[in-house]
Amino acid sequence: MTTALITGSTAGLGAAFARRLAADGHDLVLVARDTKRLREQATELHDLHGIEAEVLTADLSTDTGIEAVTDRLGSRRNPVDLLINNAGFGNKGRFLDVPMADELTMLKVHCEAVLRLTSAAVEPMRERGRGGVVNVASVAAFVPRGTYGASKAWVVQFTQGVAKDLAGSGVRLMALAPGFVRTEFHQRAGMGTDNIPNWMWLDADNVVAAALADLSRGKTLSIPDPRYKTLMGAAKLVPRGLLGGLTSRTGRKYGPQ
Repeated sequence: MTTALITGSTAGLGAAFARRLAADGHDLVLVARDTKRLREQATELHDLHGIEAEVLTADLSTDTGIEAVTDRLGSRRNPVDLLINNAGFGNKGRFLDVPMADELTMLKVHCEAVLRLTSAAVEPMRERGRGGVVNVASVAAFVPRGTYGASKAWVVQFTQGVAKDLAGSGVRLMALAPGFVRTEFHQRAGMGTDNIPNWMWLDADNVVAAALADLSRGKTLSIPDPRYKTLMGAAKLVPRGLLGGLTSRTGRKYGPQ
């Protein structure tokens, strides 16, 4: 039986990945900051699907938290076959309205943690000749919208670059770039969503299903849902200055999770 490690597993896309992978028979390593929620989630998934669910409490905005997860990913005795780098958050406000400490924390979670966890995961995967990594980005990666979009653009470029370097090794890497997903993400960030049209919202379980299907096909970038594929194709034709103005009217970011 294979094992998947999911960061930010207790809510949003992380929880949807956990539900789907448990239903498919994968054992899980569940990573988040809230031990109580992790234990409740692990118990529920074990009882529903008969899988083993390990709990790992870690804050990926700290070196200690990142090191705890990299240590687990590096285990040869209990190997991880699939890594889902999902942990992330949004900041409310425009650039200079957000404290610099919060911007740096975002880069720590979205970029440094993804870099270090991916590295820790793919080394033993390459030795075994198999494995997979899904790094959750956002369609914000393709529009000019501040630190969040820039960090997610880094995730996309990093993931596709590593996928190219590891081609032929048996290790698959894919960046997942959804649009607005109905989760706790915006509420936790204090972001209003009343101005977002209903047609732009995606279901978390559908996003996960599309992502796993794209990973199995060997894609290095997944943009779930034809509506967002069309939007991102059109975005390439729109001047970036105009695009930045348009995205500002739908909030600071396009957001997964």
